[in-house]
Amino acid sequence: MSKEIEDHRLFNHSGNTPFADVLAKRVSRRDVMRGGLGVAAASMLSMGTASQALASASDKKPLTLAFEAIQGAHKDAVVVPEGYTAQVLVPWGTPLKANAQWNPADPMTAAQQAESVGMHHDGMAGFALDDSSASQRFVLALNNEYIDQNALWQPQGGPTNAKEGKRPAEESRTEINAHGVTLVEVRKDADGQWSHVADSSYNRRFTSAIEMDLAGPVAGSDYVKTRFSPEGTQTRGTNNNCGNGVTPWGTYIACEENWPNIFVNTGERFIDDARIGIPTERSRYAWETSAGDASEANEEFARFDITPRGASATDDYRNEARTFGYQVEIDPYTQQNAVKRTALGRFRHEGCWIGKLEAGQPVVFYSGHDARNEYVYKFVSEANWNPADANRPGEQYDRLAIGAKYMDNGVLYAARFDADGNGEWLPLTPDATTRDGRRLSAALGLADNDMAGIIINTCDAADLMGATPMDRPEWATVDPASGEVYLTLTNNSQRSEEGVDATYTNDGSDITQPGVGFKTAPTNAANPRPDNGAGHIIRWRDAPNSTAFNWEVFVFGAAAADANNLSGLTEQNQFASPDGLWFDERDGGEGILWIQTDNGYEGITEYTNDQLLAVVPSALRNAQGGDSTVKQSNQHHMKRFAVGPNGCEVTGIFATPDKTALFINIQHPGNWPADAASLAQDATREASGQVRPRASTVVIQKKMVARSGFNHV
Repeated sequence: MSKEIEDHRLFNHSGNTPFADVLAKRVSRRDVMRGGLGVAAASMLSMGTASQALASASDKKPLTLAFEAIQGAHKDAVVVPEGYTAQVLVPWGTPLKANAQWNPADPMTAAQQAESVGMHHDGMAGFALDDSSASQRFVLALNNEYIDQNALWQPQGGPTNAKEGKRPAEESRTEINAHGVTLVEVRKDADGQWSHVADSSYNRRFTSAIEMDLAGPVAGSDYVKTRFSPEGTQTRGTNNNCGNGVTPWGTYIACEENWPNIFVNTGERFIDDARIGIPTERSRYAWETSAGDASEANEEFARFDITPRGASATDDYRNEARTFGYQVEIDPYTQQNAVKRTALGRFRHEGCWIGKLEAGQPVVFYSGHDARNEYVYKFVSEANWNPADANRPGEQYDRLAIGAKYMDNGVLYAARFDADGNGEWLPLTPDATTRDGRRLSAALGLADNDMAGIIINTCDAADLMGATPMDRPEWATVDPASGEVYLTLTNNSQRSEEGVDATYTNDGSDITQPGVGFKTAPTNAANPRPDNGAGHIIRWRDAPNSTAFNWEVFVFGAAAADANNLSGLTEQNQFASPDGLWFDERDGGEGILWIQTDNGYEGITEYTNDQLLAVVPSALRNAQGGDSTVKQSNQHHMKRFAVGPNGCEVTGIFATPDKTALFINIQHPGNWPADAASLAQDATREASGQVRPRASTVVIQKKMVARSGFNHV
């Protein structure tokens, strides 16, 4: 989630024990300070079997990072190590049709934006068009998370009536079209440069206005019947797509994160409206104020005002927001409608990551709810994985039917993290037993078999089951060899000085006893910084055929100069606010863990812009095996690889199958790329003056690609 649209309100008033308290009990100050995480982590998580197996698998040379860590930077440019290049690709506004033209000095129109790359790139993935050229030509699926109104409306000096009054319909329509997902074919030219393929049949936009289907428990239920879809089977648009997912059958998952703020409800509210954070006065962009304009078609703006007005739900849009908050499955190879898979829960999804895939076993999906004191979720499919369902690039078949097989039926869980390093996945099903001994459906006031109601009220259900509130769970990634899951806990801006009593919140009023959700919490051994902006990354491993798991802290973010630099970070790798994650598997089961940041922590912002770091988890183990966490003794295995331009967030990441090109996204830059009008340029070049900033994908490659190419990174 970008800091630009972070919602600082606290919606979890459950009183469940927050992760900060769990972590404080799990890690003692004495053990942490006695040697980084080494002493504490050695007893934290029983990963001995996997660790020892990897350590003694063979005498092969372990995977190492073959680049020198770069220094931090404050430049209007991307910075990469010596010997690498960085190229701008498909910046915001890139036309998807060959005959379309747009000069970035000119205004953007709604019609142009509907057929151009959207704004503020985030999660992304590449989909091969055939096996032979998978690393030179593919469909790039790209989330466009949100908009920068000042950049979008720069030629006219900014948006009209942004804070009050009616928004012009053309501006609202353009902003709606700038959100969503972009599909664009890209290819590598003979000279090693990348470009998009205008007029490709794969080029497509999914905006906040495009019709989409609903599937799973909520589809067809009374919860999602609207004036637009009285049957409750369709909706329009997807919004604020942040993290992403890729299925083994070849579809893309776009995850709806900060979508609640695009709606407004000024009247009677559903319980889930308040829990999920629907505004009560004016939406983030006030699209609803354009309703009634002479150009409005099919109530395209009225639907964002979910205030009940009619005699029933099919007379108004009171249920419109209930058609958002899901995992959105897209087939990048066909023109089929996108499908919202409701069985995976309804909340502010940060991403969707597939667990270790095994034939004959269920398919597992992980997701975090990116907000302070929210939860981590897991969905386990009812169907077992059949390798015959794996993607076949170049063939046309119904991939979304395969998606329905694995994503429409199964069990959704929320995570409870225990102080002893164990954990439990808590089922969110009507017959589950809550902490106080009630049936979950009854505790939510639902009928005994109302699974749709459980999904609509996912957050309340997790509250009642006793899930652990976390410090903004964002991206995750899975080691495909071991099945270990890594998750970023980006930060918690509500942490007070040691010795200061915790405060709690109940409808905005502070009280002095626990039970209604933390507003602030004091520092502790594992979170020693007041106003903790540094964050950390945890790791867990699920027990086979069980709801149990084990967990540990992989690395704490910090500035090297911090008094409590718990992981011993140095100038070569100091970071804060970890956000994006991706596990880059290499031959032999080892891999590189890539870490991206969305930083606002003073000790790091003074040193560097947001960045990309790399670490080889298997290399962190000593000769005798043992734990593989980041600590003082193994800093050389974690290095800074790239730094983004001033003002940006570094996000979205994947590499070509041959590992010769690494793709990342630069979101909300302040004054970059250097040439605002060019679609392909050197990303490391600084602008000579002020330019209209454009979020862009960046391709990083070696200057001279050796036979093994990017494998030596």
